[in-house]
Amino acid sequence: MDANVLIRGICYDAKSSFLRGPARGPAGIRAALHSGSMNGFPEDLTDLGDLVARDAGDFQVEEYLQIEALTLQHLQEGQKLFTLGGDHSITYPIVKALGSKYPRLDILHIDAHPDLYDQYEGDPYSHACPFARIMEEGLADRLVQVGIRTLNPHQRDQALKFGVESYPMHALDQLGPLTFSNPVYISLDMDALDPAFAPGVSHREPGGMTTRQVISLLQGLRGEVVGADLVEYNPLQDLGDTTAFVGAKLMKELLGAMARRNG
Repeated sequence: MDANVLIRGICYDAKSSFLRGPARGPAGIRAALHSGSMNGFPEDLTDLGDLVARDAGDFQVEEYLQIEALTLQHLQEGQKLFTLGGDHSITYPIVKALGSKYPRLDILHIDAHPDLYDQYEGDPYSHACPFARIMEEGLADRLVQVGIRTLNPHQRDQALKFGVESYPMHALDQLGPLTFSNPVYISLDMDALDPAFAPGVSHREPGGMTTRQVISLLQGLRGEVVGADLVEYNPLQDLGDTTAFVGAKLMKELLGAMARRNG
């Protein structure tokens, strides 16, 4: 297995619309991962030490434009890129930078929210807008959204406009294993999970996915995963570090998905 994944944290939450705190997310998930409570293997026993080329550490980002530039720099150091966030606004500049390496890209977006607003509270780069920017700029050929349960008329119209494939919670039983023909990027918002499993988020939305449902989705994916982010963990809202440990578990499974070549 080639060691070709660079891990980094983007500590940024200035585009959050409700509560601040996700900028502290990378440190919280890292603390759980290295606490000694869990081992370093995903469930398929992938040796992540053989996969990870380098852990670049966490970056305190002050200006939104820095994220794209930093990502371009990191893409020169690792063939694939795993990012701990941070609020969900970071996904747009990351995917924009990935376009320099992967001109054809599919996206799997796991979230309670579609994040398709044209603008939110006057900000087109809010954490409620990244997938509108991605799709209108043609940065993804295919966008598949799973776990959505906060759709409104505007975002429904946006989803239709951009040809989004949506599997909302009320239709989750219709979702089988996902297959992607292009390189795929996974963006996983912690509030995709029901708050019973992940209370440490800024926007608790009941009726969400179980931890096992998210893991099964990742394990069943078919395609070459070239990048991923895990965003919106808010330690200030957590209960007994519960969500931090869920995040650490999902981080391992995301890295395991990046290791598999099962397209």
